[in-house]
Amino acid sequence: MKENNYTPMTRNYEQATALAAVFQAASLVEQLARSGDIPEETSQPLLESLFCQNPDHFHDIYGDASTRLTIGLKQLRAIAGKDPQGISPDVTRYALSLLHLEKKLSKAPEMLNTLGQGIHDAERQAHHFGITHENTIASLAGLYKQTLSNLSFRIRVTGNPSYLQTNHTANRVRTLLLAGIRAAMLWRQVGGKRWHLLVNRGRYLKACNELLSGDVNR
Repeated sequence: MKENNYTPMTRNYEQATALAAVFQAASLVEQLARSGDIPEETSQPLLESLFCQNPDHFHDIYGDASTRLTIGLKQLRAIAGKDPQGISPDVTRYALSLLHLEKKLSKAPEMLNTLGQGIHDAERQAHHFGITHENTIASLAGLYKQTLSNLSFRIRVTGNPSYLQTNHTANRVRTLLLAGIRAAMLWRQVGGKRWHLLVNRGRYLKACNELLSGDVNR
């Protein structure tokens, strides 16, 4: 990923965007587990990011965050603004779990290679069937189960058993978790660290507000 004209302000926006993608994945997992359904357009940017492994620019990964990561930006803004009523405890738990799981993944190079190859294989299905097609989702979910589910730390998703026990919902949950891991990895690649969630709240809050309003001056 090229980093032309890179500035500390750009880094704030990039970290906030990647972290918002983590929170969007976490929020959609919570919604799926609770209600069994989510709007397709909310998950599509996250799924597309899985197949954008070597972008020329950061912006190529998610596109316009103000319209494509609205849910995640609002969730991150609630966290950064210390507004506990603005976010579900499960969403926070899933988001922090994704960051923790990605850290473990970063120390497992063989699993990273398996994931890379598996995503490459799933990309062919995405081109043939569509990125949100059941076959593509099942392939990505199987990849998650084959790899990340075998790490010592596992994300426990709670919700309505009648939804979670169906393959359709379980596959979508695993695929969203995989997309959340992609976002967590991206956050780390642009300099994000766990302690930033405490000391950089003001910066993230400002970045979220500006990204949501579309008033971003890079």
